[in-house]
Amino acid sequence: MPDDETRTLSPAAPTVPTAPADPAESPASVPSVPREQRKRPVWVTRTVILGLVLAALNLRPAITSLGPLLEEVRAGLGMSGSVAGLLTSVPPLCFAVFGLTAPRLARRFGPGAIVCAGMAAIAAGLLIRPYLGGTAGFLAASALALMGIALSNILMPVIVKRWFPDRVGQMTGLYSMALALGTALAAAATVPLTQALGGSWQTGLAVWGTLAAVAVLPWLVLTRHPSTRAPREHTAAQEHGSDPAPTLSITRSRTAWALACFFGLQATAAYITMGWMPQIFRDAGVSAGTAGVLLAVTMAMGIPLAFVIPRVASRMRTQGPIVAVLGLCGLLGYAGLYLAPASGAWAWALLLGVSNCAFPLALTMIGMRAKSGAGVVRLSAFAQSTGYLISIPGPLLVGVLYQHSGSWGLPIALMAGLMVPQIVVGTLAGRNRTIEEELR
Repeated sequence: MPDDETRTLSPAAPTVPTAPADPAESPASVPSVPREQRKRPVWVTRTVILGLVLAALNLRPAITSLGPLLEEVRAGLGMSGSVAGLLTSVPPLCFAVFGLTAPRLARRFGPGAIVCAGMAAIAAGLLIRPYLGGTAGFLAASALALMGIALSNILMPVIVKRWFPDRVGQMTGLYSMALALGTALAAAATVPLTQALGGSWQTGLAVWGTLAAVAVLPWLVLTRHPSTRAPREHTAAQEHGSDPAPTLSITRSRTAWALACFFGLQATAAYITMGWMPQIFRDAGVSAGTAGVLLAVTMAMGIPLAFVIPRVASRMRTQGPIVAVLGLCGLLGYAGLYLAPASGAWAWALLLGVSNCAFPLALTMIGMRAKSGAGVVRLSAFAQSTGYLISIPGPLLVGVLYQHSGSWGLPIALMAGLMVPQIVVGTLAGRNRTIEEELR
């Protein structure tokens, strides 16, 4: 974690929550809303919502557009299976490394400005990576795009908490749904777009940079006009003139560690799915186009569920039952991939799509496991950065196991085995407590 720590609420002056505008929200998670925040212009709020949706649409196409064309990219760049596994491990590595810088950059320049820069980095990376030539250039440009994704990943919960403190579940569901839509769209449309644009995999991958370029526009508006700056965190301690609580070490929180491990294990499953599931289906005799659509189905399950799950989770005191249901769906999906990958392909894609909705659940729990905006910043950075570090070996190990065994049996067994600890730590992370309470 960055060494310049943020401060939390003073226990001597607790925040008095306002009445939630959304009945789905838990009153305990609703901080007081400052007067200037309530009076901001309507167009500002709408621009923030538009910016959130467009940013979320761009947080996965850099990854899911690659899966359906991985075989062509490997042939074009001369990649081995192990190097391709390294390529699928690059996203979580970049998310972990660059995510650590997000809180410091957000405090200095503001979350909106950093998300704006992140969208620009995504656009630039996606536009140039297919044309740099060689594996090294492809990886470097991918890292640039993934840096922008990493910064935006960390700051999405922060922006929601600051701009919509009384609608955390609703707004988390909205941008999670947009994220799932962008993920599914890239998976389903990359192969048809490639064919329509002349059959070149370079063009099929580069076209997604234009979507990121569009996402820069609302954030430019939000950063250039003083009236659109995000509201500063407002606490009862500030109102009463009392000093904030001493800086606390988040690494002493068991809930923070449980949430980081849960985030890491669900990210492992997600990036293995996005990077390798199309290849599993293609090796089972499914066409490249159908394999891409199957991945799109898996990702598309997050569109409705990413909106429903945060709202349901915010009504529950503990989120362990949701964690267990999602994990069971994952176990059933992997069992199907092992026993009948082609004949039951659509069913396995649906089950794994439900299982992958652990991501919006993890984001929701980040917002619920901290009382203040400052706490959410630190918990989001810690849980996501540590979680992505945990997820790095998974996709790489799948590539190595596949190359040396010549089949998908061992990799699928690994994926299924990781579901068990994911259920355990997710249940621990879903307990009704906050990091401030644990560290006080």
